[in-house]
Amino acid sequence: MTTALITHADCLAHVTPPGHPEQVARLRHVQEALATLDLLRLAAPEAGDADLLRLHPQRYLDRLARAEPARGHAQLDADTWLSPGSVRAARRGVGAALRAVDGVIAGEFANAFCATRPPGHHAEAETPMGFCIFGNAALAAKHALDHHGLDRVAIVDFDVHHGNGTQALLWDEPRALVITSQQMPLWPGSGDPSERGAQDTILNVPLPPGSTGAEVRAAYEAQVFPRLEAFAPRLLILSAGFDAHADDPLAELNWQTEDFGWLTQRLCEIAARTARGRVVSVLEGGYDLAALADSARVHVMELIEAGR
Repeated sequence: MTTALITHADCLAHVTPPGHPEQVARLRHVQEALATLDLLRLAAPEAGDADLLRLHPQRYLDRLARAEPARGHAQLDADTWLSPGSVRAARRGVGAALRAVDGVIAGEFANAFCATRPPGHHAEAETPMGFCIFGNAALAAKHALDHHGLDRVAIVDFDVHHGNGTQALLWDEPRALVITSQQMPLWPGSGDPSERGAQDTILNVPLPPGSTGAEVRAAYEAQVFPRLEAFAPRLLILSAGFDAHADDPLAELNWQTEDFGWLTQRLCEIAARTARGRVVSVLEGGYDLAALADSARVHVMELIEAGR
């Protein structure tokens, strides 16, 4: 079977102010890095209100519609901006994740990578933050649970920043296991191991600044993989942030490109045993353009290998 790449040109229309790290060039670099790979290339649909209302209330959708400017920029918080087309770009991000879930469950393709922006794992129910507008990974999980009727879905978030939004959106959901590794201390300040969710379905794995690939691998071997195997998800969703790379300017972990390949391979092996290999990966952070491109390529190459 094949690996799907789901993306859309609308995601390039989300334009942040000059100097902002979450820039159009991020997606261009990822797309160029994947251009020569053998992938099933699909256009991301635009998520409708019904898709978003699984986790975001109508008043939030209305607020975003009012806030989007006709020209220039509108600031939602200290880090998060809208330009003309930003809300559509964010809806494409959700749509890509839902299309990926539909495709892997139907057996249309083995696994999928959603190359979209803005990212999503910091967005809470009514709070855009950390460059994020909608909870892409969390919405994909709810779609798999509620629309497709899966009984167990897991999210593994290896972005360097804690996925506070995913955690908050799925805090009360017993059918979803949320595992995140993140540098601590670091913005947004959440992600302590004591944060376990209402149903004990949240596992936070904080990593001290300067952690190397060897330390990260040890943490995943000791904590993440056993918990994931025990939960035995029927679908694995990855919040694929590449900003734990040593070259990334926004944090202080020292992962190398090959660490992302190793992690992807190991996670796909678990998915092969528990979830028929069904893996949906959604792009989150990564702000050194070269490191982002290289890491995303290695990540997708491992998805391709797992899907053969």
